[in-house]
Amino acid sequence: QVQLVESGGGSVQPGESLRLSCVASGYIYPTKCMVWFRQAPGKEREGVAAISPGVVYYADSVKGRFTVSQDNTRNTVSLQMDSLKPEDTEQYYCAAEFGRACDRSWHEHGRYNYWGRGTQVNVYS
Repeated sequence: QVQLVESGGGSVQPGESLRLSCVASGYIYPTKCMVWFRQAPGKEREGVAAISPGVVYYADSVKGRFTVSQDNTRNTVSLQMDSLKPEDTEQYYCAAEFGRACDRSWHEHGRYNYWGRGTQVNVYS
């Protein structure tokens, strides 16, 4: 059974940075798509960034501010979030699909079988 555990959320002021991490445990397939989603109360879940070896995708709203990276030796996916804005205030989730690399449908949350419980990010003055 695969488990995903997020960490690194918190409260910061606009313009500051946070780094989220997601550690995967269990049997991890070499081919996979690891994704960060976010969701605020009353809003749809939104894809933030996705990564497979050699491929990354970003939502337009975070391009140039967020960077996703992967450490396969530690089964960890990280999301470096810089220049944070109040509208980035949401619950952030890590998700994974195994046996398939990320592609143009990366933002469709229905394709992911495994999810973490989320970590909250708050950005306010």
